[in-house]
Amino acid sequence: MAKAQINQNEFEPFSAPDFTLPSSKGGEVTLRELNGQWVVLFFYPKDNTEGCTIEAQEFSDLAGEFKTLDTALYGISKDSLKKHANFIKKFDLDLELLADESTETIQAYGLWAEKTLYGKKYMGTERATFLIDPNGMVRKAWRNVKVSGHAAEVLLALKGFKS
Repeated sequence: MAKAQINQNEFEPFSAPDFTLPSSKGGEVTLRELNGQWVVLFFYPKDNTEGCTIEAQEFSDLAGEFKTLDTALYGISKDSLKKHANFIKKFDLDLELLADESTETIQAYGLWAEKTLYGKKYMGTERATFLIDPNGMVRKAWRNVKVSGHAAEVLLALKGFKS
């Protein structure tokens, strides 16, 4: 899987790295099989943490609007399907979450990065969202996302592309 090159200052559409990941709804999701529809992928660090919970709840609250716009919506983290199931149940989320325990997909999108918490360095997932068009091209990317209001911002951008 080739690593996505993303320049935050100038955005050039690029081919979304393909993946196949296990889904919280059973089975697997393969990106190339979604060609023909819009796709939103939001990558987040960890289930049941404050920021990730707020982000997931906001996307869950807008899931019906994404569906009305014929757009597939997926959250991706390195958490297991079991953790995803508990997260979905605990917060009554209307979301399909994909498990990337190997971080292969996270790395392909350029999101496996060194992070610092309380002065301690570790590797983790950068919070980011990608809007992919029906031809498999990333049309917009949000890096180092600020959680509050982000899902609504993504929905607004999607509506702009579709109009």
